[in-house]
Amino acid sequence: MTSIKKMDYRKYRPAPTVDLPNRQWPSNVLTKAPEWVSVDLRDGNQALEIPMSLEEKIDFYHHLLKIGFKTIEIGFPAASQTEYDFCRYLIENNLIPEDVALQVLTQAREHIIDRTMEAIKGAPKAVIHLYNSTSTVQRDVVFRMNREECINLAIAGTKMIKERIEKDTSGTKFAFEYSPESYSGTEDDFAVEICDAVCDIWQPSPENKIIINLPTTVEVTMPNVYADRIEYFMRNSKWSDSISLSIHAHNDRGTGVATTELGLLAGADRVEGTLFGNGER
Repeated sequence: MTSIKKMDYRKYRPAPTVDLPNRQWPSNVLTKAPEWVSVDLRDGNQALEIPMSLEEKIDFYHHLLKIGFKTIEIGFPAASQTEYDFCRYLIENNLIPEDVALQVLTQAREHIIDRTMEAIKGAPKAVIHLYNSTSTVQRDVVFRMNREECINLAIAGTKMIKERIEKDTSGTKFAFEYSPESYSGTEDDFAVEICDAVCDIWQPSPENKIIINLPTTVEVTMPNVYADRIEYFMRNSKWSDSISLSIHAHNDRGTGVATTELGLLAGADRVEGTLFGNGER
């Protein structure tokens, strides 16, 4: 009888964990619902082989309103004409209830920020969602940036958005969100450092919080490790009392829901997700 050769698991390095003595999240209990944010029209749309047309996005948007979402990430207005036109259509046709915020994504590049601010102008409420990639692989291989250069990019984007919001005369009520994209591959101390640097520029307060989003960009660990990371972040950020911590779990390992629940136990109060599960992975 032919024997089956077992895979040698020892050739793989284990995913890093967090040194977190006296972790508190396992004893916590969820006593209230988080703020739910739909990203179906952006993250979900990116996952589709054929992205939604303008008409399809409008229909989906109305469905999300009926469900009761109060923050909806509608897209990346600078990415395509369809994305831009969709944003303008909602605003110019008065299709946004006063208690609903449109969230829009932008890279930390000036022409993209300008296009984004142009697209969202006049919305009753808007969340400007800035991101740049922070993982070791992205920094070293794709962008060839060191830590300082990566932080400087995030700071520059934050300054540009803050300046444009201060000059805006449309009456839009703005909020600001920052994501260290590829957070799951970012060192924990560096995630705290770059987010704190962004907060230093934005100057949030407990009454006017900044949104920090920590996504499981590639889900490579068990949910308990993610919870440790969230608790580590909130313990170590000097701005923790002025942060609304948002989580966005991808589902590479099939544990996106568990990751989200444990992230809430660890201190998050906002969840970004796709209603039908059609996220990037």
